[in-house]
Amino acid sequence: MKRFLSRTLPLLMVLIFGVLGAIQYFVPHKVSQVYYRTILTWSIGVSSMAVIMAAISFLRYHYKKIMSSEGDTLYSSIALVAFLAMLGFGAFGTDKGSLFYQFYQNIFVPINSTMFSLLAFYMASASYRAFRAKTFEAALLLTAAIIVILGTTPVGSSIFLDKVTMWIMSIPNLAQKRGILIGVGLGATATSLKIILGIEKNWLGG
Repeated sequence: MKRFLSRTLPLLMVLIFGVLGAIQYFVPHKVSQVYYRTILTWSIGVSSMAVIMAAISFLRYHYKKIMSSEGDTLYSSIALVAFLAMLGFGAFGTDKGSLFYQFYQNIFVPINSTMFSLLAFYMASASYRAFRAKTFEAALLLTAAIIVILGTTPVGSSIFLDKVTMWIMSIPNLAQKRGILIGVGLGATATSLKIILGIEKNWLGG
């Protein structure tokens, strides 16, 4: 019974709902549309439960880390205090002027901006390593990157590099982007089929 509930039942549910979810795209019937809307509503509910599970996992992880005194517990303490504080502030309202709004605007937003500003330096470092023209492909990538960067500046516009940039972004770049999206779609389809047919079982855990 335990194996049925933990292994067989989830596999059967994935098989049934996966097949029905795929078939409804090809059946333009009212029943099919009602089924789709119902499943979509249920999926939103399940996703909201995932947020609760993530919060519980977050609390358990940092609580165990503090109790075991492993590593730097200071950051875990700050994370727990900040989480509980924002949760408490949010219970009293999130409108403009509330404590939740003030903490969000004056603490979280500046920290978030700082994190993203630091990414610029990492991107510059990674670009320097990636664009070293040791091969023809790397030289081509470096040339295109320089043209695109200059084409977005006033200097580039004055020497008509903006038109070249527009051509690169709308034709070669769009072509490879579509190729990547097609590959991602085929990979997602293959993975979904493996999960629906019970070939891929890692999502069951254990």
